[in-house]
Amino acid sequence: MNPAALIPTPDAIPVPWGWFYVLLMLTFLLHLLVMNAMLGGGIIALISALKNGKQDNLIGKEIGYKWPYTIAFAVNLGVAPLLFVQVLYGQFIYSSSVLMAVWWFSIFGLLILAYYAAYLYDFKFEALGSLRVFVLEFAVCILLYIAFMFSNNMTMMLQPDAWQAYFENGSGTLIMLSDSSLFPRYLHFVVGAVAVAGLFIALIGHFNFIKSAVNKEALISKGMKYFTYATAIQVFIGFWFLIALPKQVMMVFMGGSAYGTGLLLVGIILGFAVLYCGYKQMVIASSSITLIALIDMIFMRDLVRIAYLEPYFKVSDLVVKPEYSSLILFLATFALGLGMIAYMLKLAFGCRKEVSK
Repeated sequence: MNPAALIPTPDAIPVPWGWFYVLLMLTFLLHLLVMNAMLGGGIIALISALKNGKQDNLIGKEIGYKWPYTIAFAVNLGVAPLLFVQVLYGQFIYSSSVLMAVWWFSIFGLLILAYYAAYLYDFKFEALGSLRVFVLEFAVCILLYIAFMFSNNMTMMLQPDAWQAYFENGSGTLIMLSDSSLFPRYLHFVVGAVAVAGLFIALIGHFNFIKSAVNKEALISKGMKYFTYATAIQVFIGFWFLIALPKQVMMVFMGGSAYGTGLLLVGIILGFAVLYCGYKQMVIASSSITLIALIDMIFMRDLVRIAYLEPYFKVSDLVVKPEYSSLILFLATFALGLGMIAYMLKLAFGCRKEVSK
């Protein structure tokens, strides 16, 4: 069967696709920052609990204070980019979501359980004692499972030829385990999350946004070590991910496209730059370069998606039926939401200063 015959007809969009593209890039960046702090923070807290040293326990306690907030922000900031992906690539992501529906719908209930576990770890830190490890393992395993299912969905949506497996398995449990890019794609995000979370911990120490009795310098030192080591591992995983891509996709970054090759070169340079800054424990410089590197990565990720879907679809092919009121309403709500988040963070910093007095 021709895979193109399995792709539904895309819906018309209310404004030119460029609006949704810009909003997708912007909102995904915001989601990525807090998602990394959430997932990576949980992993670092678990490692700290397993080490069970005095400073390690204090670092885990400090992460526990922030963990429920990062989960809440990651979930809420993840809604917008997921919706924009559905607007631009709805016929692909809806199809892949249906093919793995059992796993996809399990995410929502499991996420609630992980959220409860994060609050339990935060509010009952001392009372839990040695049980903290089991609470952390429970929550982190759920978050790792969710990350894997997202990676599977984003991989499956790009390959309509793989959808033909539905005719052999229509139970909604399809997994792309045979795809060579699935595991490096997954590990690329997981290890990257540890790196960014390490930087997040170092920033907490640098700006002295500390609620526990953990030593500021220890927090910075540990955070930057996690950041540096995870970033070094990322170099190898990134190379693995690149060579695991289909040849026509890989060549976009290997001379087939000046834009794609340029993004890869910039990413390599930034990677070595953050390794140097991380080794020197330059917190602010590392943060600035990492932000630029994440933006570069987002555009590379988009090129991968475009290259995969090029035989079937281009976003410029979407039919536009002008209706700007929904866009205006979203932009106003989005700006208001960001303002409220900024105000809540200001209050949180204010409360910390009052307590410290």
